[in-house]
Amino acid sequence: MRFEAQVEVTHLPGVLDPQGATVERALPALGYTNVSCVRIGKSIRLVVDAPDAEAAAAQVDEMCHRLLANPVIEAFTVEVVALQEA
Repeated sequence: MRFEAQVEVTHLPGVLDPQGATVERALPALGYTNVSCVRIGKSIRLVVDAPDAEAAAAQVDEMCHRLLANPVIEAFTVEVVALQEA
């Protein structure tokens, strides 16, 4: 079976986010004075062939620990959805 996995990677609380801070400082100049606590992460989507959703999720979780996220400074969530066969 084929599964689409969506991974959301964010900074851990307390870790500096210079990109988010830059955006937060720039927004008031564009008229958005009511925005605070801007954090920027990354979204990764991939398709995995696996026997079931649990196996796909486990494989993507391993990918995150080994390559897609830095567990020292980042947290991640994984969502797996079965794709319709054509």
